Amino acid sequence: METVLSVTQLNNLIKAAFDHVPALQNVCVRGEISNYKLYPSGHHYFTLKDAEGSLKCVLFKQNAFSLRFRPQNGMSVLAVGRVSVYPRDGVYQLYCSRLIPDGAGDLQLAFEQLKQRLYAEGLFDPARKQSLPRFPHRIGIVTSPAGAAVHDMLRILRKRYPLCKAILLPVRVQGEEAAGEIARAIAYANRTELCDLLIVGRGGGSMEDLWAFNEEPVARAIYASKIPVISAVGHEPDVTISDFAADLRAATPSNAAELAVPDQAELRSELAALQKQMAAALRRKAQLARSRLEGLAKRPVLTDPLRPVQDRRQTLDRLTERLAAAQAAGLSAQRRRLTHLAASLDAMSPLKVLARGYAVVSDESGKMITQARDTRQGQTVRITFRDDSVSAQITEA
Repeated sequence: METVLSVTQLNNLIKAAFDHVPALQNVCVRGEISNYKLYPSGHHYFTLKDAEGSLKCVLFKQNAFSLRFRPQNGMSVLAVGRVSVYPRDGVYQLYCSRLIPDGAGDLQLAFEQLKQRLYAEGLFDPARKQSLPRFPHRIGIVTSPAGAAVHDMLRILRKRYPLCKAILLPVRVQGEEAAGEIARAIAYANRTELCDLLIVGRGGGSMEDLWAFNEEPVARAIYASKIPVISAVGHEPDVTISDFAADLRAATPSNAAELAVPDQAELRSELAALQKQMAAALRRKAQLARSRLEGLAKRPVLTDPLRPVQDRRQTLDRLTERLAAAQAAGLSAQRRRLTHLAASLDAMSPLKVLARGYAVVSDESGKMITQARDTRQGQTVRITFRDDSVSAQITEA
């Protein structure tokens, strides 16, 4: 009689058969990603397809930690893993252990993806980049204390600008922990106001060696830094995300030290030139002052100080003479006017009329009587003559 199996039993038998095929335990499949989904659990689910077929795939969280790029629909990849059956659905799928971009390496792809994303966020905006201090007092160097790069930078800083103090912030520059240490060192320098300029970098190496400077935490720490940052990673052809986020990119760590401080020889030359300019300017100023002094010394007020006084005295005498003449002329005119007025007054005087034989009649109050009708019989009047006056009584009115 035929054996009766449940669906689950059959699926488990098929799964066991798949799991015992060595060729299916480590396969590499090329295809294009579609239906990609990242679940909150951290597991990645997608389908690989080519022109004629498709294959369900899963990349569990523990294996996804090694991903340096973000899978996307339409991306061509190489998926490495084992083929087995998912008993619940009765379908076979590829359980991925690694996912590699087809063509470009995963590091290069991760670099481009992060670069585009951070660019879109504005982390590379030239408008937000800070100017470097021309004469820094303290420079923080975030790098490995064991590398040759730090010694080159310290040597150049001492040679070019010994007034500046260099402060080493030792970090790992390679490995899984490197990016976090670099980001924390940058944040520490800002939090403690340790310096007024930061150099972040390391010597040359492969892309894998330099990868810590392509990590997002480092880029964001540089972007958030209130202290200007020079990125100095690898050799001139090497370009990292840190270079884009920093305020200035240096071709090498040695070049970063050169960009960070002025050259004391150039400063001495500049100071000497300024000293010559100042001396020449002072000579010109002294010459102008001397010429002005000589011009002032030739003025009459200094060569003959009494001359202006004498001129003023002569002017004063002339003004005094004119004033006296004007005063005399004024008095003479007033005198003539007074004589004329006195003669006119004398001609109009009542005494002149009395002298000619006339008399003035007035009543007891002294009011003049000029008409006969103004008198009354028995009224006492006063008659004034040239030499005296008498009283009289009106007997007939």
